Amino acid sequence: MMRLLMKTSLKTSFKMLSLAGLLFSAASYAQTPASGSQTLSLVKQGEYLTKAADCEVCHTSEGGTTFAGGLAFKTPFGVIYSSNITPDKTTGIGNWTEQQFSDALKHGIRADGQNLYPAMPYTSYSKLTDADIHAMYAYFMSIQGVNHNPPANELGFPYNQRLALKGWNLINFHFKPFEEDPKQSAEWNRGKYVATALGHCEECHTPRNLAMGLSDKAYAGAMVDGWEAFNISSDKTSGIGTWSHDDLMQYLRSGSLPGKATTGGGMADVISHSLRFLTPEDLSALATYIKSVPAQQTSSKDRSSAGLNAQSDITQDVRGMPIDDANPSGAVLFNGNCASCHGTNGQGIGDNKFYPSLSQNSVVGSDKPNNLVQIILHGVDRVNGAGEHIVMPGFGDNLNDAQIATLTNYVRTQFGHGGTAVDAPSVKSLRENSVTVIPGYLLILAGLIGVLIIIALIVFFRRKKKA
Repeated sequence: MMRLLMKTSLKTSFKMLSLAGLLFSAASYAQTPASGSQTLSLVKQGEYLTKAADCEVCHTSEGGTTFAGGLAFKTPFGVIYSSNITPDKTTGIGNWTEQQFSDALKHGIRADGQNLYPAMPYTSYSKLTDADIHAMYAYFMSIQGVNHNPPANELGFPYNQRLALKGWNLINFHFKPFEEDPKQSAEWNRGKYVATALGHCEECHTPRNLAMGLSDKAYAGAMVDGWEAFNISSDKTSGIGTWSHDDLMQYLRSGSLPGKATTGGGMADVISHSLRFLTPEDLSALATYIKSVPAQQTSSKDRSSAGLNAQSDITQDVRGMPIDDANPSGAVLFNGNCASCHGTNGQGIGDNKFYPSLSQNSVVGSDKPNNLVQIILHGVDRVNGAGEHIVMPGFGDNLNDAQIATLTNYVRTQFGHGGTAVDAPSVKSLRENSVTVIPGYLLILAGLIGVLIIIALIVFFRRKKKA
């Protein structure tokens, strides 16, 4: 759930044939005075890597300046705000050395020696190569500094004690540089690096354990900021095992796979600011690796819906129906808010790029209603690989929580698998992105109990030994 120098939010290099030359220029830059063209090449490489690593999404607040920080992350421990990573010398990282920059990415330690919160995914960035970090540092030092102090974190005791993060790291973070698998192809190894190091895909798509570290169920899906980050393992029912390599490439580039899936929320941001900029070679490598991820079977069903319960014409449901403005039915709400774009039969309009089918859609077909509620509330806003701006308006300002619940349940029953109905309080919680904060005293109490258990075991075994 957690993203450069403080994030939850996120992908690498140029074409494979040019990569060696770029890395060579990076090494030359570090050892000898670089020419203007060498420096420009290194900065351009760093810019590409920064996009691949999805730094912009997490370090840019809504309406704020790029990389100036301030984006809020609601966690079970309180609110964490992303840091300013522009080269401003007062509020940003302008005084950081390259080694300090590397320590933040690889070890989660900022310039003053304090630990970073794992909302910044150093657990994944630790696999970045020194050459890539060198290029990223060159890029960040080349951009315009912005004097901006993000809000202070809103964390109670003991979560505001960064010293405790050493314990978290001891349990959840085991530094291990990236290693290629000699049994796999060069493309597969490249895809693994893009997914596990730069793209840090696991940070959102892998469930968390009780200590909020990544579990061993890689890519089995997780809940992030009220959205479901779907199971993207190779399981054919719970994951994307039925997708082809080209299907996955198209989705990663555009956020849309007509007949199967469309994206919104955080993944739409990843498409818009990161994945669409990847070279075809890197996209192909990423798809190759993701397709090979071992299947993780979960309770999720096939999310494509495959035309289940699609109606021939929704107008038949509402014709002659009395209008109840205070408590409109799902059919009336759909007809008034959705049918003009998604069609009266829910099959979409046009080429399904802008107005997708609802009966063949991962969001509608999911066994959890969260993503559909979020999209009805907030809409869709993404840019695809062709630079086209895909927009769906949100209805959160026009429909109340009860109406959105009614509409959600109608769409899921009419065009999806149905599933457990969502109610108004659940919609309200998703609208406000409510997160239950774990009281600090519970953590302290659990720690004390753990210590007492360890002491009791030591005493027990010592007495047993003497006996």
